[in-house]
Amino acid sequence: MKIYLVGGAVRDELLGLAVRERDWVVVGARPEELLDRGFKPVGKDFPVFLHPQTSEEYALARTERKTGPGYRGFDTMFSPDVTLEQDLERRDLTINAIARDEATGQLVDPFHGQRDLQERWLRHVSPAFVEDPVRVLRLARFAARFAPLGFRVAPETMELLREIAARGELGALVSERVWQETQRALEMPAPRQFFEVLREGNALPVIFPEIHALFGIPQPEQWHPEIDTGVHTMMVLDQAARLTEDPVVRFAALTHDLGKATTPTHELPRHIAHEERGVGIVEEMCDRLRIPNAYRELGVLVSRYHLHMHKVAELRPNTVLELLESLDAFRRPARFEQFLLACEADARGRKGLEERDYPQPEYLRRAREVAASTTLSAEEREGLQGFEIAKRLHDKRVHALKELKRQHAGGETKETPPDPAH
Repeated sequence: MKIYLVGGAVRDELLGLAVRERDWVVVGARPEELLDRGFKPVGKDFPVFLHPQTSEEYALARTERKTGPGYRGFDTMFSPDVTLEQDLERRDLTINAIARDEATGQLVDPFHGQRDLQERWLRHVSPAFVEDPVRVLRLARFAARFAPLGFRVAPETMELLREIAARGELGALVSERVWQETQRALEMPAPRQFFEVLREGNALPVIFPEIHALFGIPQPEQWHPEIDTGVHTMMVLDQAARLTEDPVVRFAALTHDLGKATTPTHELPRHIAHEERGVGIVEEMCDRLRIPNAYRELGVLVSRYHLHMHKVAELRPNTVLELLESLDAFRRPARFEQFLLACEADARGRKGLEERDYPQPEYLRRAREVAASTTLSAEEREGLQGFEIAKRLHDKRVHALKELKRQHAGGETKETPPDPAH
């Protein structure tokens, strides 16, 4: 029996990165031998065991054979006769197919993963890559993680992505797995690369038709020098990644302009009322992929109100208060801050405007503070009931916001906001 450290742990060690988790492969052993050593069995489809002290996963070396469509259509075979090289050959990328001998520390690298680490290639191990459509998502996620280190997808591997798409295998992906990989990609340093790889591999129209539909849709060059709505969306996602690590904000940035794909042709390049049209598309995407409510709620709010945010200093005080109430800003300050970040990403996600001044968040924060601190005294409440109290408080807050707007107009130079239809 021989034991090897495999996969991401070896890869990250060689890259000088922190190792998140350690997985092991056991060669030349039977399940009974691990059970006798106190290992706890946890695998359902193939023998995986937890170490009695470290709880790290130890899997018996195995091979896989394609038997049906999708990522579940595999037969797994394990026995003491399966070699380490056979086990590594079933893995997706060469950089994930390197092993380290537990006893000697020697690296085993039959598919030249070390070379690809040095040359910064994401390359498939074997033609069997096309047999599992989940690998399309995993590859795109690895691109989102490692792009800042200079990694890119090998041309021959990109061709296999296109082959998977052409074969219709992507239709076998279940919603939960698509979202699981997407959520992880949104947490990566370069989430834009996840969608760029899917697009280049012809997978985006199948997995994210709402995002794919944005490419080729024009916008007014005056407000969007990049012109293409899909390009703008990717730039906004870049800015969101720059502003925050929060995947919920990044998702809202990604989906803020989905309504532009449904703009009638005769209205282009303007996009009148795209904000409200986008709300339904965000909700449909969240239903299809079973996306958690936190993502859905912020995505809907940013789609519906991002143009309000861009022109907030121009809005009537009553409209500003309505915006704060619609955002539930008084009771949910953390989500309010997420909204501000996503809108800032939209403002900066435009060619040549990445470093633009964007004072709107500070103005709306101040408006929230002013409104929240405006309350009714006991004397002002006297004789009032229910709706009357709410109406009196509303009017008092609007008056306070009028004073804020007056002070702002007198003391600051206002930036010209984007056209409301853009």
